[in-house]
Amino acid sequence: MSGVLLERKALRFTPAGVPVTECLLGHQSEQLEAGSPRQVECEIQVIALGATAQWLQAASPGARLQVTGFLAARSRNSKQPRLHVTKIEFVEGNQDGKVLQEEG
Repeated sequence: MSGVLLERKALRFTPAGVPVTECLLGHQSEQLEAGSPRQVECEIQVIALGATAQWLQAASPGARLQVTGFLAARSRNSKQPRLHVTKIEFVEGNQDGKVLQEEG
């Protein structure tokens, strides 16, 4: 999913010491539906852990991102989806327009 970083909470740590960042990603695109173009806009809650959280924490609101991950329920009590980010591409920032998150 691609989008713009709208909000980002402060970096925190789990009791085991794993870094966690939560943010809000705004997405806009044009998609084909039943053969017709459709403008799509949405906001999705995002969470990242470990090194990915530290990379996301370095991004400023307004940054354009391409994220990869999976959807999961927010909690046992809230079935609202939240995107768990496993990979981040910063769409702006170097000559070819992409900066990939370093593995490890």
